[in-house]
Amino acid sequence: MSFVHMTRVFVYGTLKKGQPNYYRMFDSANGKAEFLSSARTTQTYPLVIAGQHNIPFLLNIPGKGQRVHGEIYKVDDQMLKFLDGFEGVPTMYQRTVVELEVVGERAGEGKVEEAFVYSTTAYQPEWPSLTNYESYDSHGDHGLEYATREARD
Repeated sequence: MSFVHMTRVFVYGTLKKGQPNYYRMFDSANGKAEFLSSARTTQTYPLVIAGQHNIPFLLNIPGKGQRVHGEIYKVDDQMLKFLDGFEGVPTMYQRTVVELEVVGERAGEGKVEEAFVYSTTAYQPEWPSLTNYESYDSHGDHGLEYATREARD
């Protein structure tokens, strides 16, 4: 039996269940991903929707914004490499460790875990003053629907 290294990743934007890029998490060509739990950051961060394609960005400014809700996945090295490329690491996003509180699961609720998150320090000066969100939904009341890569010019 061979050992496959798995890494925990926290997703808060278009890769969550019900969002435009969720299918990428389960495309076997990208690697393997397994949903573990819903969670939220233990610290506050600004989660903003910005740019011409209405992309959700978690700004790496701990102590500002809100506790961000998302999902923890366990991914293999192939999926981690895919996600790094998809998220534009290291220029657009940086993969950093974040502390998370498990929510909505009776057995694990309140448990604190660590996972990688794709956050950014490469943002426009006005982004920290944009409306920030606790939970991202591409079709939310904000009216800023995400433009999929396939739909972009």
